Amino acid sequence: MKTLKSSRIKTTLLSGMFCCFSGFITAQSSTTLEVDASKTVAEIAPTMYGIFFEDINFAADGGLYAELIKNRSFEFDNPLMGWDQPNSDRHSYNKESGIAVPVKYSKQQNNHNFIRVEVKDANGYKLINKGYRGIGIHKDEHYRLSFLASKKSGEISQIHFKLLDEAGKLIGSSSVSLSSGNWKKYQTKLTASTTVEKAGLEITFSGQGEIDLDMISMFPENTWNNRENGMREDLVQLLADMNPGFLRFPGGCIVEGRTLAERYQWKKTVGPVVGREILINRWNTEFSHRLTPDYYQSFGIGFFEYFRLAEDIGATPLPILSCGIACQFNTGELVPMDQLDPYVQDALDLIEFANGSVDTPWGKVRADMGHPESFDLKYIGVGNEQWGPDYIERYKVFNDAIKKQYPDIIIVSGSGPFPEGDYFEYGMEQLNKLGAEIIDEHYYKSPEWFRENADRYDSYNRNGPKIFAGEYAAQSVAIASPQNENNWECALSEAAFMTGLERNADVVQLTSYAPLMAHTEAWQWTPDLIWFDNLSSYGTPNYYVQKMFATNRGSDLLKVSANGEKLIGQNELYASAVKEASTSEIIVKVVNTASIAKTINFNIKGVNIGKKADQIVLTSDDLGAVNSIDKPKNIAPVTKNISVNKGVELAPYSVNVIKLRIEK
Repeated sequence: MKTLKSSRIKTTLLSGMFCCFSGFITAQSSTTLEVDASKTVAEIAPTMYGIFFEDINFAADGGLYAELIKNRSFEFDNPLMGWDQPNSDRHSYNKESGIAVPVKYSKQQNNHNFIRVEVKDANGYKLINKGYRGIGIHKDEHYRLSFLASKKSGEISQIHFKLLDEAGKLIGSSSVSLSSGNWKKYQTKLTASTTVEKAGLEITFSGQGEIDLDMISMFPENTWNNRENGMREDLVQLLADMNPGFLRFPGGCIVEGRTLAERYQWKKTVGPVVGREILINRWNTEFSHRLTPDYYQSFGIGFFEYFRLAEDIGATPLPILSCGIACQFNTGELVPMDQLDPYVQDALDLIEFANGSVDTPWGKVRADMGHPESFDLKYIGVGNEQWGPDYIERYKVFNDAIKKQYPDIIIVSGSGPFPEGDYFEYGMEQLNKLGAEIIDEHYYKSPEWFRENADRYDSYNRNGPKIFAGEYAAQSVAIASPQNENNWECALSEAAFMTGLERNADVVQLTSYAPLMAHTEAWQWTPDLIWFDNLSSYGTPNYYVQKMFATNRGSDLLKVSANGEKLIGQNELYASAVKEASTSEIIVKVVNTASIAKTINFNIKGVNIGKKADQIVLTSDDLGAVNSIDKPKNIAPVTKNISVNKGVELAPYSVNVIKLRIEK
C-alpha cells in the first residue's frame, strides 16, 4: 500500500505502533481534542467556502451552458467549423446536392456571419452538426430547436431536422414549414427515442433554391429551472449541493486574455444572446499537448447569467475584471495609464448594472433582461493574478475610482500567481501599504506542500487585509501536467490544509478550489473539481472534501488543541472546530493522514454535549483512487450515528466531520 511521504511534523515510533483486532487496524494510543466552546475566536464569514468558475476545459460552451449546437451562428474564425456537408465539394458545382457558404451581414453588428445554403438536389444535400464532442441525447427528453431563416430564391418549402445516433440511425425528428422571405425566427421540438452520448443533428430541405440561415440552436427542455437559453441541470445541481458562499466569475486567466483585445469584456456578454459577439477562448491553443482549436466563447452565459446563477444557488456574486494587463504568462500587454479610463469605467458601470435602479442606464439593461431587482453586488475583483509595479499602479486607480463612487463595495486585489517568491512578497507588501481589503492568493502545489502548510496563516497580521484563497489544488504530478489526477492523496492533503484555513477564519474569509469543471474529452487542465461527459457528471474526491467543509461551515470559530497545541500534523492529525448557533452543534473536522486508524476523545469546555453525534466520513485505503464516470461515488461521504463516550475512531486516510449536539 502506498503511504504518504513524511510531513514536516515527524511522528514518534510509539505513535506509529498498532495492533490488530478482528481484522481491523487500530491505534494503541488516543488523542484528546480540547475544544473551547466558552468563547468565539471569530465569526466565520458566509463567504468562507465558495466556487470559482472559469470557461476552461469546455466548462461553459459544451458544459454548463446547455446549448448543444457548436458554432450555432457561424462566427468561428472558420465559419463552418463544426458543420459537415458530406455530399458537397467546394471545388464542384454540386449538381446532385448543394453547398453552404458563409456570408457577412451587410451592416456592422456583433453577429457578423450567416450561411447561404444553395440546394440543387434536396435528395442529396445534408448539413450536419455533431455538437461538442458529440451531442448528448436522453431518451424521452424534449429538445427545443430554433433558427433564423430568410428565403433568398427558389422554392424551398420545408427544413427537416433529424437526430441521429452514432451509427446514423434516426432517434428523433421534426420538420418546419417556411412562411416568409424575410429574416424570421422559427421554433420546433424534437423528442428522443433513446439515449445517445454522441448524436448528431442532420438538416435537410424540401425543394430547390437558396436560403439564408443563422443561430441554429438546440437546448434540452429540461434545463436548470427550465429556462430557455439555460444551464445543464446536473452540473448546476452539483454546484448548488456545495452550498457555496460565493460564485467567482468569469475566471481566471480568461479575464485577462492572451492580448488585451482578447480580454473578457462584460458589456459584450449582456443583452440579447443573438447580439453577443463571439470571442476565441484563450485556452484554445494554450497547451500544445491539449490543443482545442474549436474552443470559442459564445457568451450564451454572460454576466447576467452568472449573476442569476449566483442568486439561484444562494451565493454572493464575485465578478473579476481586467485591470488593463493581458495575461503575463502570454503577452503581458499593457494599456497605457492615460488610456486606462475605459477599463475603470467598465468596473463602475458593472456595479450600476448589478445594483443600480431601473432608471440608470445599466440598471435598465438588467431590468430589460428580466431582473429589475438588484443583484446585491458587494465584491468586485480588480485583475486576476497580475504582478509587479504595473499591477499596483493600475490597482490604485481602480481602487480610488470605485471607493469614490461606491464606498461600500469591497475590492479584491491579487498577490500574483505564486504563494511565495519576489512577485508575491512585493505584491503583499505594496497591497498592505495601500490598505487593501482582500488579497487573493493562488497555489497549485504538491500534496506534501498542502500537508506541510496547514499553519500558513497562523502568523498573518490579524489587523491587515483579509485573505481570499482564490485558486488552489494539489497537483499529483506537477502544475499543468496532463498526468495530474484527482486522486485521494490530493483530496486528503487539501482537507488537511483546509483545517488551517478554517482555524484562521478571522483572516481567511473566502476560499475556492480551481479549476471547477472539465469535459472528459475536451479538457486542457487537470486536476478539476467536477468532470462530465455529454450525458453525466460526477464530483471528484476533492469535490466531496469541499462539500463537507462548505455544508458544515459553522457560524463561530472555536479554538481546538491537543496537549495545548494546535493540531497541524502531529500524530498525522489535523483539526479545526466551529459552532453552528442555528442548530446548537459543535462541528469538529479531523483529518487522519496516517495509514492506521486513530481514536480521538473530546474535552469540550463551556457547554455540555450529548452522548450521540453524527460522523461524516470520507475515506479510501488507496491513495491513488479516483472517481470516474463509471464509478462516480467510488470515494464519497458516509454518515453514521455514533456514541462519543468511548472515543471516536478515525479510519486510515480519512476526512471526518463530527457533529456534536449541545445540550441545554
